[in-house]
This record gives sequence, structure tokens and C-alpha cells, in this order.
Amino acid sequence: MAINLNKHIWEGWTVQDFINDLEIIINFQKFKDKTELKNWCMDNQPYYKKHIPDVVNYFAKKYNIK
Repeated sequence: MAINLNKHIWEGWTVQDFINDLEIIINFQKFKDKTELKNWCMDNQPYYKKHIPDVVNYFAKKYNIK
């Protein structure tokens, strides 16, 4: 599954921008599954409070979350 980091999401923000913003605080989190990760991302990403599949998939792959 390819993740498009340059995909525009909201008012100039790309997938990479959301990842960069969340990367700062995600290191201290523990997730039991991908649903918990998805909800955490929606709650903690700035401005845009909808599910961004590429952001969730990026972190799920990086931290081996199923």
C-alpha cells in the first residue's frame, strides 16, 4: 500500500504535514490496535478532525500496529 505524503488534505496541509505534527507526541503512546490509533490521530491532529487513512497507515506501518 503506497502512501502519498504529498497529497493535499486541507488548506495547504499535506499528509506529511499531519505526520510531522503528530510525530512529536506519538512516541509516548501505546496502541492496542489500528482503530485506537485512528481515533488518537483524529483527536490529536491539528485543524482537521476527520480520518486521514494515509496518516493512520503510515504510523501503523512504522510501529507495526495491526
